[in-house]
Amino acid sequence: MLVEMLLQTAKEHAQAPAVADASIRLTYKRLVGLSRIIREYVIDNTNRERVGVILPASALFSGCMFGVWWAKRTMVPLNFLLAADELRPLAQRAELDLIVSISHFKPLCEELGIRALYLDELPLKRRFAMLALKRTPPVPKVDPDETAVLLFTSGTSAQPKGVELSYRNLRSNAEDMVASAEITPGHRLLNCLPPFHVFGLTTSALVPIAAGASSYCIPRFSPVAISKAIREEDISVFMAIPSMHGALLRLKSAPDDLFKNVFLLGSGGEPLAENIFAGYKKRFNARLLQGYGLTETSPVCTLELPHRQRDGSIGKPIRNVQIRIVDENGADVPQGHEGEIWIKGPNVMKGYRDDPESTANVLTSDGWFKSGDAGKIDDDGFVYITGRIKEMLIVAGENVHPREIESVLEQHPAVAEAGVIGMTDPSRGEVPAAFVTLEEGATATEVELRDHARKSLAGFKVPKQIRILDELPHGATGKLLRRKLVDLL
Repeated sequence: MLVEMLLQTAKEHAQAPAVADASIRLTYKRLVGLSRIIREYVIDNTNRERVGVILPASALFSGCMFGVWWAKRTMVPLNFLLAADELRPLAQRAELDLIVSISHFKPLCEELGIRALYLDELPLKRRFAMLALKRTPPVPKVDPDETAVLLFTSGTSAQPKGVELSYRNLRSNAEDMVASAEITPGHRLLNCLPPFHVFGLTTSALVPIAAGASSYCIPRFSPVAISKAIREEDISVFMAIPSMHGALLRLKSAPDDLFKNVFLLGSGGEPLAENIFAGYKKRFNARLLQGYGLTETSPVCTLELPHRQRDGSIGKPIRNVQIRIVDENGADVPQGHEGEIWIKGPNVMKGYRDDPESTANVLTSDGWFKSGDAGKIDDDGFVYITGRIKEMLIVAGENVHPREIESVLEQHPAVAEAGVIGMTDPSRGEVPAAFVTLEEGATATEVELRDHARKSLAGFKVPKQIRILDELPHGATGKLLRRKLVDLL
């Protein structure tokens, strides 16, 4: 299904640009060729069902992705920001005996003790020259529900879960994203997201192929490199996580008209702080459009669009995705009321690998995925995130969402970022505790920040303590790790 998508696009746009980075630029014809070459290497080097991939966002990753699928293998993108001791058990769970990588990651691969193919050390140019002498290999027949990618989650639990996404999951989400966001062959996407995260894999690597568009890749996040690429590479679609947008906002050399030619300026992967949203409007005269998704949903579920937006919302469901808001018994709540977000569509995962109990806990018998996120839907169908069900605090019997408190704190001009967790309290059972970082050169005191919170929050929601830190703990993709804040109490 996915290789066929590439071949169909290449048939229609053979000489059009497909994917590029600072080292290489590939047309669709050349991307097909690179995928064929990597297919041969995979088939020659392993009989295992799954192949590990340790690559950054790059043209090589795109070729590797389709090459692994063309070899009828499941791709397992591994988080190269983790230590070898953290990656080793994941590789063992995936039963890997081969990793496709580049020599930059040779020390990590050697520590893992798994044989690796380093693409930059292989005679790829010679293989390209030989392609003309060979017939294009047939595309293997796959069931749409076979596993295409095994992704390990991180951030919300100490033990990563192996999310199995099928060919149907990925292709449907890429195509539904293209249709809903109106991405066309003329668009050029900027890819600065790590491909071991589903946000980068689908929206930045697959979506351009599904649209017949092109992408420019930045392997390592750099606000300077992103600002330069947006101007020099004619970028029209840029999607990133809020912390990346925050870094761009703080980049003094970025011109105020940086996004003047950008059609879709998206934010997702974590909550968007009000100061970043407002900062983009003030400095760049640009509106950040929010989207929502999870690893388990391939990932995109909702999206704001240039012509369909509402402040504070995460947009409306994309094509073929359904969303319900339910109470603790799984019954629909009235319009505008808060409950848990449930999701249904061809994008919802098969399940967690070798973990039927966890799978049964989040997937209903009729295919609804329980997100664990709290939210609501307004009268016009816009969806709002109000917090995490599992992160909800119970303060003297009242439900309190950490994100609500964080949002208020982040509205203070001195605050760059806030993280809120619960701490035990002898009289109220649990009370909020906040951790904040300050904008460069800004000052604030705990008393000042607590007074600021009181102006917008009920008394029981005001943090009992507010600690000012140099930085907050984040996962590999920038997501705030609240579980690590517990260690700082």
